Amino acid sequence: MQAPRSSTSPQRLLSGYAAGAFGLLVVGLGGWWFTLAMGLMVHLGLLEYFRLAQSKGIRPASKTTLVLVQLLLLTTQWAHGGDGAGVGLATDLAAAVLPLSGAAICGWLLLQPVTGSIADIAASIFALFYLGFLPSYWIRLRELTDPGLVPRLAAWPAGWPPLSAGMVLMLVACLLIVATDIGSYVIGRRCGRHPLSPISPGKTVEGALGGLACALVLGAGFGELLGWNWGWAVGGLLGAVVAVFALVGDLTESMMKRDAGVKDSGDFLPGHGGILDRIDSYLFTPAVFFTVVTLLLPLIR
Repeated sequence: MQAPRSSTSPQRLLSGYAAGAFGLLVVGLGGWWFTLAMGLMVHLGLLEYFRLAQSKGIRPASKTTLVLVQLLLLTTQWAHGGDGAGVGLATDLAAAVLPLSGAAICGWLLLQPVTGSIADIAASIFALFYLGFLPSYWIRLRELTDPGLVPRLAAWPAGWPPLSAGMVLMLVACLLIVATDIGSYVIGRRCGRHPLSPISPGKTVEGALGGLACALVLGAGFGELLGWNWGWAVGGLLGAVVAVFALVGDLTESMMKRDAGVKDSGDFLPGHGGILDRIDSYLFTPAVFFTVVTLLLPLIR
């Protein structure tokens, strides 16, 4: 849901296709491969985030937070991707990492020659939440194995490439975000008249509603395709939720860039800007998607 660009360069297309192919590969592999790829992406995003914060004179505990975020992701994979042995201990440890990491960040800032400010603490803790805790829900979602979440998997041919409930649901979540993005762009460009927010002048109310409608319709279709009870209603609800929180993620990153006075968070992806510019819509969505799916499991069955 980025502001429309005047043209699509070959460099932009090539980097976009490469990023998409890499994403499909690691989602298909799952497990520790997926977690390591997630850790790399989050690390690069954190570096961009800290540059934005430092441009405002904030001094976050960057090195400490970089390490703690990786620890959070690794323990999440250990807790949710295990085969049974030690899973209880791993789950308890993963639950403890977030509050302990927050305390460690505050302790580190206290030990600095110049005592940390409220802004330093807030920027560091938000980094832990924004690019650690929230992305960890992608790992939780990918590691879901309950076949009741995707009833139609029972009919999947045995000789075909194996699919898991987590892989299917993660692809559904990503496609809903893409549908929101495309719907917002197309409808906003053709019909957009009313600005949505001064934070991002390129976005319009019409575009946001177009993205919401596309995600809602696609979600209803997925609900029926996956074989859920009340599939059209549950799928439509998921699509609407994803569209709203994808927009929140997009606008949150736009707000930070606007405050820092920059157009892009970085230049890691040619033609696309930085990592944060590409993953902003994917940060808030996994937690709400995972929560809605698991809470509605009795209805889905």
